[in-house]
Amino acid sequence: MSSRRQQSPEPYWLNKSQMAASLGISVQAFDKWGVKPVAKIGRSVYFDCRSVLDLKLAELEAKQQSSQPGDDDMGFDPLLEHKREQEEYLLTKERRIGQQQKNELAARKVVPSEFAIFTLSKIAAEIAAILDTLPLTMKRKHPDLETRHLDTLMRELARARNQASGLDSLLPELLDDYFDSIDSAA
Repeated sequence: MSSRRQQSPEPYWLNKSQMAASLGISVQAFDKWGVKPVAKIGRSVYFDCRSVLDLKLAELEAKQQSSQPGDDDMGFDPLLEHKREQEEYLLTKERRIGQQQKNELAARKVVPSEFAIFTLSKIAAEIAAILDTLPLTMKRKHPDLETRHLDTLMRELARARNQASGLDSLLPELLDDYFDSIDSAA
């Protein structure tokens, strides 16, 4: 837009120092922007806001296009958004499963394995105590039982008592065997 025909600048044209002042930057910084003047009258060079705005919008658009997905030159991962969504999905799924387990526990549909082991160990100890006193109870209630019968009963009860007393150490192993059998069946 040469203005050789015009001898006076338009009211919206600003010289370099006015334009730099209106933008709040130095004249040297404005020079570095590389804005093309809209007119030159004599030794005076004029700029308008439209030229500055067009230049800055073009720079911004070029910057945005260079950072679009598919450009790996700046280390941008084009699958980053997908990975983030996948992580959110997995986290939500784990939260749902955790809440479902809490609900089943609250509804008393399931119990923790530690509780089951503790309870069964207590019951096994009580059973062992009953089995321990059973020969004496049988002898008292049935004095006509022969010693050989009581000895056989005591041997069998000792085996059962030993099994019951070792239940607390056996339960974790049985639990592992149970889960192994489930995993191999699946």
